[in-house]
Amino acid sequence: MIDICILGAGPGGATAALHLANAGQPCLLLDRAAFPRDKICGDALSGKVLNELRRIDERLPAQLAAAPLQIPSWGIDFIAPNGRRLAIPFKPQFDKATDRAAGHVAKRLDFDNFLVKEVRQRPAIDFRENVDVARTERTPEGWQLFDKAGNEIAACRLLLVANGAQSEFARKVAGHALEPDHHCAGLRTYYDGVTGLSPDNFIELHFIKDFLPGYLWVFPLPNGQANVGVGMLSKTVAAKKINLRQRLDDILSTHPTLAPRFAGATRLGPVRGFGLPLGSKRRALSGANYLLLGDAGSLIDPFSGEGISHAMVSGRHAAIWAAQAVTTANCGPEFLKNYDKAVYNRLGQELRLSRVMQRLLNFPSLFNIVANRAVNNPTLAETLSMMFMDLDLRERLRKPSFYFKLLFGGK
Repeated sequence: MIDICILGAGPGGATAALHLANAGQPCLLLDRAAFPRDKICGDALSGKVLNELRRIDERLPAQLAAAPLQIPSWGIDFIAPNGRRLAIPFKPQFDKATDRAAGHVAKRLDFDNFLVKEVRQRPAIDFRENVDVARTERTPEGWQLFDKAGNEIAACRLLLVANGAQSEFARKVAGHALEPDHHCAGLRTYYDGVTGLSPDNFIELHFIKDFLPGYLWVFPLPNGQANVGVGMLSKTVAAKKINLRQRLDDILSTHPTLAPRFAGATRLGPVRGFGLPLGSKRRALSGANYLLLGDAGSLIDPFSGEGISHAMVSGRHAAIWAAQAVTTANCGPEFLKNYDKAVYNRLGQELRLSRVMQRLLNFPSLFNIVANRAVNNPTLAETLSMMFMDLDLRERLRKPSFYFKLLFGGK
């Protein structure tokens, strides 16, 4: 029997394995795919991702920035329902020639493999690909893992579950039922030749009046490509019987601003769908001899849809508490609740703020007011930026004066 097994080698699982290796704690890391492999996502890497990379190894952000798999991004364009473009740079003043980019965009095929390359260099990580865990079984000591034929793959004392939004373990064992009000349906495709992309590689979030409370994104990528997609609460999709694929095509072919930009563009490959379990509801992230990480723990930002950095944050904390659990021989549910507390202490306030922003999408006129005011309200503009940058937003959220400034302006 091994001490720690991690299911899934995406950002959450890979981050946990790397932090465990840094601490000298061996682990087994399993993934059903072979890397590099694709993952449906928006592909944006925020400042929070860079901070988590730095915590793994101070050299990693610079290595990512030097890699051709990415392009640097210097900000976000929010396009409100009234068409107003709110451009928010990640840094108020930036010089592309000398400053380090505060964000990047890279296909998950490439970014996840970037992390896995680090994993492969660590002898403490027993990394196995093409391993499909079909069933888990509770034992007095921990968990047994089996393949489809019923053969045992491994037995462990502590299981770190990082196998994504469709995690059977999260549903059947941890009880994370799909709740349409806390789940987003999304589509993603790639294009070549989209015009009008920002020269500073700002990512675009479009809140289109007749598509609310959904949103459309256009994220620039290397080699002149773009990641284009839509997301909407599953509750709304079901209630209004919305065909997201059809709506995506309609918007890109008829929207007065977007249609000209896509007129000469070429779609690369199919439109692919995916589900996003949102962090708009606080859920248990641990139980007897297990921890849930990233999408398996329903930790996706309910406003921006960002999940990579939250997966990495949970992976870091999972490594800390997993190492303590096996060292003290205490993998019980009460002790492992410390992991839940650590994750929500880090992400809870941001998730609550994002839930408020998400609800604004139900009120286009109110959302327009927020966008209009952000132009002349430095606090509001900075807040939107910080949700992606991870500067001092958490500290500001603790101060009553912040909310006064947010509502009434000022610095």
